Amino acid sequence: MQQQNFQQQTQPGMMQQPPNIVTTKDQLYLTDMLSWNLLAMKKAHFFASQCQNQQVKTQLEKVGQMHEQHYQKILGHLQTQQQSSQSSQLQ
Repeated sequence: MQQQNFQQQTQPGMMQQPPNIVTTKDQLYLTDMLSWNLLAMKKAHFFASQCQNQQVKTQLEKVGQMHEQHYQKILGHLQTQQQSSQSSQLQ
């Protein structure tokens, strides 16, 4: 019974969308994600260049490409967010 009352009390105050800002904590986490993907991409490339087995080398190159795609996707999201916040500030 108390749980239903609690849900009813919090329901009207719930956010339908997150705020259109990036907090310092968000920024630090995004920086970490970019760093992790960049490091993984570099390590995969390095190990692929050292590898003698062609199958392993191919898989390591795929891993490096995957991390590069993740890195680029995160950057793309950040650039889109930055452009939309700049255009809203100009209005």
